[in-house]
Amino acid sequence: MRSEQEAQRAIEQYADMVLRLCLIQLKNRADAEDAFQTVFLKYVLCSVMFESPEHEKAWLIRVTVNVCKDSLRRLFRNPTVPLDELTQLPEEATEDHRQVLEAVLALPAKYRDVVYLHYYEDCTAPEIGRILHKNTNTVYTLLNRAKKLLRETLGGDGFED
Repeated sequence: MRSEQEAQRAIEQYADMVLRLCLIQLKNRADAEDAFQTVFLKYVLCSVMFESPEHEKAWLIRVTVNVCKDSLRRLFRNPTVPLDELTQLPEEATEDHRQVLEAVLALPAKYRDVVYLHYYEDCTAPEIGRILHKNTNTVYTLLNRAKKLLRETLGGDGFED
């Protein structure tokens, strides 16, 4: 079991990432908040000694994805939330930003996960592979297919790395 100080540090450092990932997976603020609490409860109760901050972050992402999948299995539904609630885009965000985010959220889960981890959490393909238990080449393939789908959805070649 982890100390209160360790738990507080982890929450301060990773809360935004975990909540965003929960929102993207569950598309419902109430369910996302429940999953968020479950993730950090698992963190407090786990006895894993992390080798590095990257190992800790990867562990939290993997646990978050698994908790969300479990929640979706239990709920057996597919709710949606308004884009403004899901995204925390600043007021000055352009309509283009909103369109790109809507297109990313509309991707199938296998693409959405790799796009989120790559572009929003700055994970490399090998890191994503370890987190999602996929081969690195599979991650590259999923990223390329996701970019192709986004180009088709957004109408053009303007989508870049």
